[in-house]
Amino acid sequence: MQQPHEPLTAGRAPAAEPGAGAQIGAQRGASGGDSGAGTPPEQEPHRTVTAVGLLASTVERLREELDRAQAGSAGRAVVEMAVGVLVERLRCAPTEAARQLEGLAEQAGVTTLALAADLVNQAAADRISALARDFVAGAAAPSADPVALRSTEADTIAGGDAATAARSMLEHALRPLGVAAVAVWAAHPDLSLSLAGSAGFPQEEARRWRHVPPGVPTPARRALDERSAVGYHTLADASLPSIGQHEIRGGRLAVPAGLGGRLIGVLEICWREALPRQSQPLQRQFEALAEVAAATLESWDGQEFPAADPADARFDELRQLTDGLLDPCLVLRLAPDDELPPRFVVRHVNPAFVDFAGRPNGAIVGTRFLEAYPLAAEPGGLAEKIEHVFATGEPFRTQDMRLAALVDGVPLATRAQVSISRHGTHLVVVWRLDDGTPRVARLLQHAQRLGRIGGFEENLRTRQIAWSDTLFELHGLAPGAPPIALDQLAEHAHPDDRHTIGRFLRTLLHHRRPASTAFRLQRPDGVTRHIRVVAEPVRDPGSGLRTVRGAYQDISAQHWTEVALAATRDQLAQSEQQAAERSRLALQLQHAIMPPARGPLDLHDLRVAVRYRPAEKDHLVGGDWYDALALPTGDVLLCVGDVAGHGIEAATGMVALRNALRGLAATGAGPAQLLSWLNSVTHHLTDNVTATAVCGLYEPAIRRLRWARAGHPPPVLLREGRARTLPQVGGILLGALDQADYEEDEFVLRAGDTLVMYTDGLIERRDESLQASLANLTALAERAHRESLTSPDGLEGHLDHLLQYSSADTDDDTCLVGVAVR
Repeated sequence: MQQPHEPLTAGRAPAAEPGAGAQIGAQRGASGGDSGAGTPPEQEPHRTVTAVGLLASTVERLREELDRAQAGSAGRAVVEMAVGVLVERLRCAPTEAARQLEGLAEQAGVTTLALAADLVNQAAADRISALARDFVAGAAAPSADPVALRSTEADTIAGGDAATAARSMLEHALRPLGVAAVAVWAAHPDLSLSLAGSAGFPQEEARRWRHVPPGVPTPARRALDERSAVGYHTLADASLPSIGQHEIRGGRLAVPAGLGGRLIGVLEICWREALPRQSQPLQRQFEALAEVAAATLESWDGQEFPAADPADARFDELRQLTDGLLDPCLVLRLAPDDELPPRFVVRHVNPAFVDFAGRPNGAIVGTRFLEAYPLAAEPGGLAEKIEHVFATGEPFRTQDMRLAALVDGVPLATRAQVSISRHGTHLVVVWRLDDGTPRVARLLQHAQRLGRIGGFEENLRTRQIAWSDTLFELHGLAPGAPPIALDQLAEHAHPDDRHTIGRFLRTLLHHRRPASTAFRLQRPDGVTRHIRVVAEPVRDPGSGLRTVRGAYQDISAQHWTEVALAATRDQLAQSEQQAAERSRLALQLQHAIMPPARGPLDLHDLRVAVRYRPAEKDHLVGGDWYDALALPTGDVLLCVGDVAGHGIEAATGMVALRNALRGLAATGAGPAQLLSWLNSVTHHLTDNVTATAVCGLYEPAIRRLRWARAGHPPPVLLREGRARTLPQVGGILLGALDQADYEEDEFVLRAGDTLVMYTDGLIERRDESLQASLANLTALAERAHRESLTSPDGLEGHLDHLLQYSSADTDDDTCLVGVAVR
């Protein structure tokens, strides 16, 4: 009988002891030697390959459904905890509490699970609750999801053991952080450690580390000795032994787990890559998970692992032997069931193992062989050879065998030398892939899949055509169907594109130059695809045209994107034209009501001058407005306002408010009452318009000015060369509320006084507060007054100086009214 310590190679496999069930696979006709390579896949019926592909797709779909079901179970546990909180608080039945929870989640616009986690966090007073508060406040990292942490806790409570806690931590909270595995250690008074639970490690690896004697310097032991979390950039650099030291050699983090100040274990977290940067939110998340682990360790009875299998010692020898091989190697064992045909589980892969489909080794170990490689079930494939070797004990080897796998629904294939041998209850599968071929082929297949590209080669003399697998799908043909020759391409194109294909073929075949073109392919299934073909001629030594090679690419998505972009450009041009027209109309309307400059206006003993400066950009036509009007009562109406926004809406809103205030002022009401009425007009009679305003009524007989403001900057009074802002009376902006009251103030003007009313475009700066801007304005007004004393322009020169030297930087329009008392 062959012993497991004999050498194994891809080219030579030792004989193995025939096992039970020798009849299995004997009828398959498999045998050792090169002749046992099986029927080439090219000669297999298409219906068989299709059936295998459908089976592989079904396996992948069922695996995804299982993952979703496991994730949903923890979520249901959190919801049940939240229902319990509502039962206690609302004093209602569980059914009513569940309905209340769903109704509250719908009203809040969140999922039931998110609201349930929030309720549990509010009711609890633990680390997870603190993390949840930081998460809501924006202090936690995006990965520190309190819902995931609470789901982990709920799943752990439901399972009640450290093994469940480890699996839940990895799936719900740690895998999104790039964690590959996690271990929960129980500490003992004699300084030894026991593995209470783990996830992400092979079962045999966990069994070997079920007990760590005292004195072994593992990361978990260091964390207990230092009573704080200990991290290592990589486990290999740390030179410390620990679970998974051969499979997962990246970063390690050991976090002590304790309750009530007493350390009872350690949570060890493992990465395949180097240890990531540990931010404070992540550290607190790991500490919260360690608390969850500690809760399970209090009730741990030490019975996580069953009694060791006597065959484990022999498997350890086989594992050490395969780890010394330089070729990729898998160790299989029979699955623990009585199904026929037998099913095998991947128990171990050696360090040299490279999955030809590009998946990590952790995705292979522990899975059933046909789940990892479902396409191996094809007739004459690898699964058939494995069954034969297990049944007969005869080793199998071949120099050339097709290996195939299904990744994300895409079949990937390569060629390899394969050797299979039986060792007791285990099988050793060794394959030697072509140098560089798997990696290059994998990259090429992914590139073809992502770019929807397929290559072809056509021998013009023998009429043999070779297509890549992608082209069959692209042309709507079944795999194995006769490929379409170049001279038949026009028959499969849209009639309007046949002359385009004719020019392409003349350039390629007659002029013998590389050529490319785009056309519409009409597939047999009635689907029309936009295709680009590029090809080049290949000449023989006699300069004759022998072969044409090239590629087809499905550019349908690009074509429709270009069509959508063209339509979008047309719409954008139309929108820009409409916007320009609206801006032009708004500007005309604004200038018709308020020209940028107008001559001084004499009203009783007042001299009024106005300046208006539009925004620098034409599309920013604003809603600033002013008015100075002698009323029938003998008073003078002075007002300045600013409608929020820009464009035609702001301009029409400005006209509406200016005219409304003129009409309301004829009633003889005071400024506060006028603004209260104008607020109602703004709220009810305009479309979502808000505005600010200052309204003043001047009585010439006694030179008294009564004024009120609605969210607008206060006027500036210049008297005897000194400038100051008027006291800010209370008043909310117009249109914000249905009803609003405004405060009113009054003072007496003197001869020589100058009153400046303005909009915020004169003073507003992005880097200054309003008070600082008002202080700058008063200083500027004093300088402008001194300049105006020597200027023949007087009041108008004063306003021009304010506009010219204003420090505003918001590019907003500005309205400025100067009132001089004579």
